[in-house]
Amino acid sequence: MNEHQPIDPAAETTPPGERGAAGQHGAEQGSDSRHGRRVPWHYGVVMLLCTLVAYTFDQLTKWWVVSTMSEGQVTPVIPPVLSWRFIRNPGAAFSIGTDYTWVFTIIMVVVATAIVLQVRKVASWGWSVALGLVLGGALGNLTDRLFREPSFGQGHVVDFIALPNFAIFNIADSAVVSGVVLICLLTLRGIGMDGRRTSDDAPDSPDASNAQNAPAGAATAGSAHSTDPVTTPGTTPGPTPGTTPGPTPEATSGATTAGTTPQDTDDDGAGRGR
Repeated sequence: MNEHQPIDPAAETTPPGERGAAGQHGAEQGSDSRHGRRVPWHYGVVMLLCTLVAYTFDQLTKWWVVSTMSEGQVTPVIPPVLSWRFIRNPGAAFSIGTDYTWVFTIIMVVVATAIVLQVRKVASWGWSVALGLVLGGALGNLTDRLFREPSFGQGHVVDFIALPNFAIFNIADSAVVSGVVLICLLTLRGIGMDGRRTSDDAPDSPDASNAQNAPAGAATAGSAHSTDPVTTPGTTPGPTPGTTPGPTPEATSGATTAGTTPQDTDDDGAGRGR
């Protein structure tokens, strides 16, 4: 050991158990600081990329449909499973709320704003993709509501993907549904937006704490009983097996007195007289 190495006084006065707990707590704080400083930036980029992909793909396909097809035209793609059918939808899916277009515009603005406000809290790859898809789809349909005919804020959404016995939809709708399904899966698995599982934040149950403390208590009790001699009522405790009992101080003193001869006593007296 280096004699010139400085010694931390706090380390000398801190018990080893508390020292280990303090070190673990410091490591957790360091991990949390790195998590808060670096990781959300990467997740935000993934969320932004998913938003841009969903929004761009939606707007390009709508531009292609409006440019190459007339309203009401049907183009078979995979008969009879898939076809393109150009319609303008003033309401929601299945033509719900066609007279309340402005309500859907407000809802999309609220949804998009709420997702943007959550960007700094996202620390999960799955949540980044899911929220990016929902945001991209919401912005895609919001663009139609704001800038397409017949008026600002009440524009009709371009739909063209037709399936048998199902509503006609577009890429933005697909992105929103995919993002919502992914959010449901993450929630069922207990994964929050911060990337942590719900079970990791749950406190330990009292039964688990008692189970952890039981072995230590049993060991302490066993060591305490092991040092006490076992005495049966009415009996005299004997020596421990494997050991030889030694003489007591009283016995030693008595033996010394008994072994002293009168001659030794007279010699001592004569010596003192001389």
